[in-house]
Amino acid sequence: MNHNQSICKVCGYNMIGDIPDVCPFCGANHDKFVPWDEAQQIYRVTPYRVNDYVTQLRSVPRLGLEHAAYLIETDDAAVWIDCPSVFDPDLTPVEAIYFTHKDFMGASNQYREAWDAKVYLHALDAKHPLARQFPVDREFEGDFSEHGIKAFHIGGHTPGFTLYIYGKVLFICDYAFPPGSKMRFNPFEPQDETRKRAAWILKIIDERSLLTVCGYNYVTEFDSWRENFQHLVEENSRTVA
Repeated sequence: MNHNQSICKVCGYNMIGDIPDVCPFCGANHDKFVPWDEAQQIYRVTPYRVNDYVTQLRSVPRLGLEHAAYLIETDDAAVWIDCPSVFDPDLTPVEAIYFTHKDFMGASNQYREAWDAKVYLHALDAKHPLARQFPVDREFEGDFSEHGIKAFHIGGHTPGFTLYIYGKVLFICDYAFPPGSKMRFNPFEPQDETRKRAAWILKIIDERSLLTVCGYNYVTEFDSWRENFQHLVEENSRTVA
């Protein structure tokens, strides 16, 4: 286990190695960092059942801007989409951790070491300096399917951003949020590319019968989410034109 690791309480980002003066992700001062083993005593990764085969995992109390992770129990394996920021040894081991993008690798290095869980991240995101701190077992380069989970490389929000679909559930993380009429594209990456690639997301989801959307901090009903997402895409297309 990497004992030289800390977590930013403002955003939930894990830092491996010597503690920097400021958080490399959100810029918070170093006095906002907590060693991983102390965080383990403060925060518990808490499961919230989504349906018969998906469970949302969030730290309680909430750990800054931490992205929720999702446990998928398929017919032949248990895997995560994204990863909690805190290492919780009481969680049931998973075979693999599939990342939507590189911004929140969480405590994936620690779960990988403890469980021999294989970490998947798109090759374009794996090149980022922050992502290179974390071990990645498979740097995939396009779409793939494994354990019945379908991965679609989108790009946009980050060069390697990837959405996942399993059963009737879409895993979209923070490409656009919040759900509802105030939905907006993630503002922290190239907006032109984010808007452009959003049209591809619409094409993918229009070809499938889905019921639920799992985002970075929410779970919502698919039809209304799709309606708001389509409106967002169309609104931005008119703005660009």
